[in-house]
Amino acid sequence: MKGKFISVEGIEGAGKSTQIQFIKSYLENFNKSVIVTREPGGTPLGEEIRELLLRPRKDGMSDNTELLLMFAARAEHIKQVILPALAAGKWVVCDRFVDATFAYQGGGRGIHEQRISSLSDWTLDGLKTDLTLLFDLPVQIGQQRVNQRLLEKDRFEQEKTDFFEKIRQCYLDRAVNEPERIQIIDASQSIDNIQQQVSISLNKLLQSV
Repeated sequence: MKGKFISVEGIEGAGKSTQIQFIKSYLENFNKSVIVTREPGGTPLGEEIRELLLRPRKDGMSDNTELLLMFAARAEHIKQVILPALAAGKWVVCDRFVDATFAYQGGGRGIHEQRISSLSDWTLDGLKTDLTLLFDLPVQIGQQRVNQRLLEKDRFEQEKTDFFEKIRQCYLDRAVNEPERIQIIDASQSIDNIQQQVSISLNKLLQSV
């Protein structure tokens, strides 16, 4: 039986890392074999590309280069990790997937959606998440969490508030357009309340199997 594909999305400081471990444990309680991975990254080559993308650079990086590197890492990730796991009946939980590209490189950087869609159609070849959990919270709260947690910020975390406002809005717009696939989780609430919301979404997916 083919596995299920879940992605976890949200702006910086949304608390994705904490919830991913909860998702993994929750699914394992239902005897699901779960693989946790991330983008950019997920493979040795992908992790090298991730380091290039996240490392602050004095000479900067063009928006198109950033976009192409994202999809280069993704192409490797899909072929080497995601598709083999799904074919083996495993459930894949991915920290960010293609929705992040539409939000960060589309909404944040202003790259035209059609350009991203073309690369997405080519790279994904029909692959879509069965469920995307969007951990949403006000940008100001997310930035406060990042400032409290990190001494050094990566290239994206160093961006200004307006950049993240555009990203958040793009995420929310995508959720409105695909409400069955993208479930909005109020990440400004307590951890217990967040996990209750996550459980409801996971139960719906489990019942559909």
